Amino acid sequence: MESIQAIKQRFEIIGNTPKLNRALEKAVRVAPTDISVLVTGESGVGKESIPKIIHSLSHRKHGKFIAVNCGAIPEGTIDSELFGHEKGAFTGATQTRNGYFEVADGGTIFLDEVGELPLTTQVRLLRVIENGEFIKVGSSKVQKTNVRIVAATNVNMFEAIQKGRFREDLYYRLSTVEILLPPLRERKEDIHLLFRKFASDFALKYKMPAVKLDEQAIQVLINYRWSGNIRQLRNIAEQISVLEHSRTVDAATLQGYLPSSGSNLPAVISDKKSGSDFSNEREILYKVLFDMKADLNDVKKLTLELMRSGNSQQVQKENQELINKIYNTDDEIDIPEPQQNTVEVLELPQENQPKPTSYKEADNYDYIQDITEEETLSIHEKELELIKKSLERNNGKRKLAAKELGISERTLYRKIKQYNL
Repeated sequence: MESIQAIKQRFEIIGNTPKLNRALEKAVRVAPTDISVLVTGESGVGKESIPKIIHSLSHRKHGKFIAVNCGAIPEGTIDSELFGHEKGAFTGATQTRNGYFEVADGGTIFLDEVGELPLTTQVRLLRVIENGEFIKVGSSKVQKTNVRIVAATNVNMFEAIQKGRFREDLYYRLSTVEILLPPLRERKEDIHLLFRKFASDFALKYKMPAVKLDEQAIQVLINYRWSGNIRQLRNIAEQISVLEHSRTVDAATLQGYLPSSGSNLPAVISDKKSGSDFSNEREILYKVLFDMKADLNDVKKLTLELMRSGNSQQVQKENQELINKIYNTDDEIDIPEPQQNTVEVLELPQENQPKPTSYKEADNYDYIQDITEEETLSIHEKELELIKKSLERNNGKRKLAAKELGISERTLYRKIKQYNL
């Protein structure tokens, strides 16, 4: 079994903090087995090194090592990528394709960003882990594979499980052994070593002397909160190496390359996703419409009270709270008394003529009938209206309309059938 120091030299891992050494020790110990491993840690901490170490020290080292970024594959094609498909399984499947689990038989598969897998794919993956069986898309034949799975994620898995975004049984099958890589801010003694290594690499790459930091700049570097971790540190070192004429960098110069706040850079991914921007705007629009309807009903109620009583002061006294709500103020608003001048309708000479009525009474009756009618405001009606307008604007092209509405083409097709458009 190789020593930790030999592993660091072989895979160019720099650092000597206890947490880093512990992670490497666990990788070395678990490598000879076929146990599933889950590597966790923030984005940019170097999680991709652990699967390579495990594969190279295992009995599968002569087999294939395939790394799959689960977050970069569209949801509609990820099953085909992982498990393969038969010819004609879907539009564009012109020939049979072998998936990664079939190609990597006898080797190791590294599933990066495994927390981004769709739930349907998670079910398939669970079956592969449990008994090594999978079925190609569009096939009914069960196939066997013998692969070792190493997964990695920067998602808080317990939050994802609570929100129903990740299967709890799959999590426990993947994390038989969990290896946590510490963030760079918890490896302060390694930060300057890493910077010097990156500066040396870029000096060779761009054929120039390596940059150095003075004492104050070193302290700034160590005390900065590296939310982007090693990836961010490497980018900063490359920028300074290329842009600075002086090969000695002071604290003020270094500060110019560091964002004012490190806390707003990507670290652990938050699961607070509520849908597309269009959906959010639509919800806000519905809320505004319902609020307008409530305000309109309040105005109708107040107007009806005024017309029935004819005493504005009494109505104002009894409905002061409602009046303040309508006018959005806490001050009392004086509602003037309505003028009592009315125009009488002349009698017609015909017999059996209805009783004469004043202009005021006739207008009052018609207006009351009008304002007491209930308005209807249905979410389904608004949704139907939005879909119709979008289809009209895009000349009936469902793909463009779905993109404009912020929904999938399949969902739009279902809505079209639902509303019989």
